[in-house]
Amino acid sequence: MKGRAAPAVLTLLAAILAIWTMLAAPAAAQTPAANGPVIALDLDGAVGPATREYIAQGLEEAAERDAALVVIRMDTPGGLDSSTRDIISDMLDSPVPVAVFVTPAGARAASAGTYILYASHLAAMTPGAHLGAATPVQMGGSNPLAPDPEPGEGEEEKAASQDAMTAKVTNDAAAYIRSLAGLQDRNAEWAEAAVRRAETLTAREALDQNVIELLARDMDDLVTQADGRAVMLDGEPFTLRTAGAEVVEIAPDWRARLLAIITNPNIAYLLLMVGVYGLIFEFMSPGAVGPGVVGAVCLVVGLFALNMLPVNYAGAALLLLGIGLLTAEALVPGVGVFGLGGVVALAIGSILLFRDAPGFRLSPWVIFLTIALSVGFFLIALRAAVRAARRKVVTGAASLIGAAGKVKSWSAGRGFVHAQGESWQARSEAALIPGQAVRVTGRDGLTLIVEPDPSA
Repeated sequence: MKGRAAPAVLTLLAAILAIWTMLAAPAAAQTPAANGPVIALDLDGAVGPATREYIAQGLEEAAERDAALVVIRMDTPGGLDSSTRDIISDMLDSPVPVAVFVTPAGARAASAGTYILYASHLAAMTPGAHLGAATPVQMGGSNPLAPDPEPGEGEEEKAASQDAMTAKVTNDAAAYIRSLAGLQDRNAEWAEAAVRRAETLTAREALDQNVIELLARDMDDLVTQADGRAVMLDGEPFTLRTAGAEVVEIAPDWRARLLAIITNPNIAYLLLMVGVYGLIFEFMSPGAVGPGVVGAVCLVVGLFALNMLPVNYAGAALLLLGIGLLTAEALVPGVGVFGLGGVVALAIGSILLFRDAPGFRLSPWVIFLTIALSVGFFLIALRAAVRAARRKVVTGAASLIGAAGKVKSWSAGRGFVHAQGESWQARSEAALIPGQAVRVTGRDGLTLIVEPDPSA
């Protein structure tokens, strides 16, 4: 009996030991059940609302396809702070790990690109690329600006106020990027230096300083090196399985492309101007319909685009003032006063309209062209007003003064004359005879005051 019980006891003890070992051991990295595709997205250019739309759609499609990895191929000078934070939030919420690949050689992940790279689950660069310079200098214009000083405030108080605001924005950005660095245990000290001192790194330096994980020549090299690497996904270890995975490139859809076009500051500005002048022409020529319809559509689209861009409210106010003065000049000519003031306000407002943001600057040539066209419009309106003021009145009661006529019948200083195709009662101090040419010198109600026409 004892001989038979010994193997059973040993088997039971081995089972208990095995179960205890499994429970006590640290959780192993998650491994996907099967290799899904690798989704490739391209972030090329400034980070803005269209970029955020495109990245969000790509991440959603990657989740639907159960992708093994999303790769964002990046080459950006920076962009808007609001769009950058939205992209980072989408990346962190994604159930599919996201890799940021700064490529090709010569590409950069500057400003907002550095934040996005630090938020990725896997960071890679092509030799010859660089990153950094993440100081939030009005990063997209959404950061608060220093308040204007009081009228009695001196230069020292003004400088102190601006320094305090700059420090507040910089400290917030430094804390943000340090928190992103902690997600994948990257170099937080250098990240803060990139924010505070605008430091930059080459691809090799970034690898040596634990800013990125991989150096890859191209997409295939990245996919090969990523296989088997462990990353932190939603706070848990996750092992990438990309060996042999199909690379699927997703291009922006029509909505993202349209958004990219209209949120270009130059296009948004031109849409606004076309909309305003279309409505002005419609008011000047009621019933034309075409200018009014086109103007209304362009104005609505332009205002929608401006709502997504870093707009300076002082510049916008001056722009609206200039447009209002030009409209007043067109509808109620002020002999150039309204037009001149409108052109000046329009020029200053255009220069101040957009806050400084990487990739979102209004071209000086677009401003010059718009101001030139506005000046031309103003001169045309002024010339028309001067000609109208000098033109002889040809309709209405005032047009009768000085008009020529002919006496139809006359008796005792009164009679009827034919003037401007109608018969009028008339009186005159001169003796007149039927058929005599006369000229109208005045009007008393429905009676004309006439005199002999000296030129007849």
